[in-house]
Formats: sequence, structure tokens, C-alpha cells
Amino acid sequence: MKAKPHFLTLLLLISVVYAYVFVQLFKSDWRQPESGHGPLVLVLSLWLLYRQWEEKNVAPELSARRTAAVFAIYLLAAALYTVGIVGEISQLSYGSIVPFLIASILLFQSRDAKIALALPVLFVCFSIPLPDFIVVPITLPMKQLVAVAAEQFLWATGYPVARSGVILYLGPYQLQVADACAGLRTLFTLEALGLLYLILVESASLARNVTLALLVFPIAMLANMIRVVLLCLITYYLGDAAGQGYLHGFAGMVLFVGALVLMLALDAALRPFVERHRTVSATS
Repeated sequence: MKAKPHFLTLLLLISVVYAYVFVQLFKSDWRQPESGHGPLVLVLSLWLLYRQWEEKNVAPELSARRTAAVFAIYLLAAALYTVGIVGEISQLSYGSIVPFLIASILLFQSRDAKIALALPVLFVCFSIPLPDFIVVPITLPMKQLVAVAAEQFLWATGYPVARSGVILYLGPYQLQVADACAGLRTLFTLEALGLLYLILVESASLARNVTLALLVFPIAMLANMIRVVLLCLITYYLGDAAGQGYLHGFAGMVLFVGALVLMLALDAALRPFVERHRTVSATS
């Protein structure tokens, strides 16, 4: 693979500037299961940037307008980074990597290349841990929605189930829909999975991409419901020890595999309509 000097320079700068922040995140947020995807998302984002990075289109001279924009965005990144470090807000200091990357792209890339790099930069956002003041008020209604859906499904299929808030009573067992099963952080991870799929597929159809992006949320909620129902059934048939033991981790894998399968199925269902629209457009 051909070396890309400007990108390697950018990678070195990120490694040096954000080394302290990375250490802090590995000691705190990235150690939590709900945010443990952060490092993987960051690595994937940098790989996607590398794939799209163009060296031949680098403008040797910057216009005054672009120079001012680059300087202003770098200044914003520095301000966010400094406030985050001083205030010990790791999400803020690490979040400054997004304007840092945007300024670097403006500095090194042509207009066409900047457009191609937009999605990888957006993907970086999913590696930023969500702060509690955003997560807490949104997570409860999401958990209630998943609990209601799971209760209705189990009741419709003949299981003795009742619900109180986010607690499900299934036979002799009492199960609580936890944050990891239906929380905002889990949804955030699934949204990242959906965006990664869109980037890798590289579909030329805007309608198909927009439709899939909009449907990632209901797909994620459906995958969460499948996970909760699966855990309920495991507990009902195999006991509480099985439901909270190694099979609990297996249900977590089912969540992500299920979301991916649903997205592939939806994409396959959309493809004939996209091809038909493309054919009609070509003949008209």
C-alpha cells in the first residue's frame, strides 16, 4: 500500500496531541462495556480516512479564505481540548479531535476529496463517550419502550408475563431492562455499525443511503427488543443463573448480529426499487 505522507503526519500529530486524553479514556469511559467500542471506532475511522485520503490533489498554496477557516477551526479544537483538560471533561477534550480532523482536511485536501472524507469524520463522532447528562434523561423512555414491546410479544406468544415500568415478571422470575439492553449508549453503538455499513457499501444511490440511515434507529430498537426477549426466554427455561451468566454475553452478540442481519435484509429489499428507479431514469 502506497504511503501517504500528509496522512502519516496527521496520524503522528494525533498520537502526540491526544496521547494524554487516550490514557484518561482507557482509565475511565472506554473501560465501560457501553463505551468500549470507542477505540475500535477510532481505529476504523482512521483506516477509512486513509482509504479516501488523496495526496496528489493537495493545493500547494492556500487561499486567504481557506487559511482563515483552517485557523478558526484549529482554534476551536484547541479551545475544546484546553477546556476539557482543565475541567477534566474527557468527552470534551477528546471531542476536539473532530474539528481537528476537519481543519486538517481543509488544509490538505481538494474539494472532491473533502466530500469523500465527510463520512469517515462523522464516524469518528461515534467514538466519543456520551456524557451522563445526555444519556440519563433519554435512556429511561427507551428502556420503557423496549420493555413494553418485549411484554407484548411474550404475552402474544402465550408466556405468563407482566410488567411494571422497566421490570418484567416472567413466571417466577423478575427481570429488569438494564441500560446495556436498551440504553442510549447501546443505540449509539448500533448507529455506528449502521454508518460503517453505509460507508463500506459505497452506494451511489442517495435515496438508498438516506433511507437506510433513517431506519437505523428502528432497526436498533428492534434488535434491542430481540435481545431482551432472548434473555427472558433463557431465564424462563434455564434459570436466572443462565440468564445472568455467559448466555447474557451471548445475547449481547445476538444484538449486534441481529442488527446487522436486519440492515442487510432491509438493504436487499431496497435494492430492486433502487435499480428500477435507476433504469427508469436512464431510459427517460
